[in-house]
Amino acid sequence: MLRALISDIHGNLEALTAVLADIRDKGIDEIYCLGDVVGYGPNPAECLDLVMDLQLCLLGNHDQAALFDPEGFNAAAERSIFWTRSVLEKGRGPKAERRWDFLGELNRRHRDDSRRMMFVHGSARNPLNEYVFPDDIYNQVKMEKIFALIDRVCFQGHTHIPGVFTDSMEFLAPEEIDFRHRFGDGRYMVNVGSVGQPRNNDPRSSYVTLDGDEIQFHRVEYDFNQTIEKIYAIPELDNFLADRLRDGR
Repeated sequence: MLRALISDIHGNLEALTAVLADIRDKGIDEIYCLGDVVGYGPNPAECLDLVMDLQLCLLGNHDQAALFDPEGFNAAAERSIFWTRSVLEKGRGPKAERRWDFLGELNRRHRDDSRRMMFVHGSARNPLNEYVFPDDIYNQVKMEKIFALIDRVCFQGHTHIPGVFTDSMEFLAPEEIDFRHRFGDGRYMVNVGSVGQPRNNDPRSSYVTLDGDEIQFHRVEYDFNQTIEKIYAIPELDNFLADRLRDGR
């Protein structure tokens, strides 16, 4: 079965709309979201409305912060979360209540035992908050502890940097593997990248499709200038959150 994996939408409606259209054009009906639907971006409510009917959505650290007080966030991220919460609290009626109920019911982890696959936002060790960066391949103790919790494959987001980690301590960027990878023996972590705020020096949205034992990384162009203008118009959102969209950083 062909499945699409998206993550880190961060309230970017233009990016999410473009990615969902690209997924539908490929004839894919099953979509998993690995968290952080909100935070940073100007359209948290609209993005929630689009992901609520997906086959799976997990809790991200920004989603949790919208429900509770943010912890460990920098000043810009904290301001964006408080603004996001104010937007969601302004809503009235069944649709607004459904958004809060949806956020409150999100799980931190999903397992597909038949395929020996795990889905999280952060890492297998800390599904909500732990970052696994490409440079962590040089931190053998950290990586071995995480891989010990993975049966075969763990899909994740959080860093916004797509790629494949192997238990032989390699990080394979999509460009290095022709945007495809087939799982063999061993264990893997796959970061699917970010829909709404890429940080791999490519402004296009990133997502992954899973077909049996093979994954493919996809990049999708969207009108980031429209998103930028929306962020500029909201005093509570730092202009830096808009400017970084141009360069994917």
